[in-house]
Amino acid sequence: MPIVTFDDITVAGALGKDRTLGGGVVHRRLPDWTRPQIPDVAYGLMVTMPAGVRLEFVTDATRVELDVLITRLQVNDRVALPASFDLVIDGDVVSSVSSTEGTLILFDAFTESAEFQAGEVTTIAFDLPAVGPRLIEVWLPHNAVADLRAIGVNDGALIEQPSRDRRRWVHHGSSISHCLEAERPSETWPAIVARRADVDLLDLGFGGQCMLDQFVARTIRDEPADVISLKIGINVVNGDTMRERAFVPALHGFLDTIREGHPSTPIALVTPIICPVAEDHPGPTIPTPEGPIRIVERRRSLAFGALTLQRIRSLITEVVEARRAAGDENLHLMDGLALFGPDDVAELPDGLHPSAEGYRWMGDRFHALAFDGSGPFTQPS
Repeated sequence: MPIVTFDDITVAGALGKDRTLGGGVVHRRLPDWTRPQIPDVAYGLMVTMPAGVRLEFVTDATRVELDVLITRLQVNDRVALPASFDLVIDGDVVSSVSSTEGTLILFDAFTESAEFQAGEVTTIAFDLPAVGPRLIEVWLPHNAVADLRAIGVNDGALIEQPSRDRRRWVHHGSSISHCLEAERPSETWPAIVARRADVDLLDLGFGGQCMLDQFVARTIRDEPADVISLKIGINVVNGDTMRERAFVPALHGFLDTIREGHPSTPIALVTPIICPVAEDHPGPTIPTPEGPIRIVERRRSLAFGALTLQRIRSLITEVVEARRAAGDENLHLMDGLALFGPDDVAELPDGLHPSAEGYRWMGDRFHALAFDGSGPFTQPS
């Protein structure tokens, strides 16, 4: 099939890329300059899982093929979900192709050891109706690394860069924004919201890595953005990475950095969703062989100033109120419990991450709170 180059199309939602030994490209969701500042291999892996990344082009093709080496992650004994590629035509999801081919990383969260099972390149193919030129989006898997070796279309097909004028939404969060448990890339809750609101999504949700890192704040500061949302708190408790003394100025500093580039852009600061074991008990949290997470118990003397989710919600609220008092009328507080709260825990299978259905609820609710009616991201009339 005739080969399509990346110069022929738009790669939306990616800020960097790796050239691989097999001659392919792995797209990264943080810019290349952040590489030396990424603290560990786990964070680096999350950056290369292309949640929200999609290939966009205008075409009259009747067949589109991707040759890709997929790398999936299996944690403990939980079977890794297939890697799915979703085809969106003129805004509608029309097809999805899933694969369990490729390389598998077997990660043991109890010993922090990893084993690699090497795999082969596979072809992901979509057959399209012959209806003339239309806007095509191929959403790459949110839960796997996709080393793209080739993109092809049938002979004689038109390929053009899309011309789109949409607001850009930049979102940063944890695994609950990365949504590894979602069934398909178009069904992470940020993807659901972005397609419904017809905005250009940059998803900076990284599993286990939402720690108020300054290189993320500088990335958001330097990227075009019409609206910004930050879902902060759960990873700080999960990892027990900050005490109250450090968290509050770190949050102020994160916001100050973003405001250097976006002095009046609407920002929604979202508090954590429900996590029953960490609501009134500080972290760290760890997985268990049975599945649900649990809290690590420690002496009371070691818990002074440690953060619970209830306390983090209070501190975030205080930060927003303090900054509004200083004149930041475009900083908005959003209650994470309104996105996923105590009545929803039946869809919280491991006690931390929503199920696929739970993420769909979050997408519906965030859209209603942020983009509908009087929400902070409502398009001005």
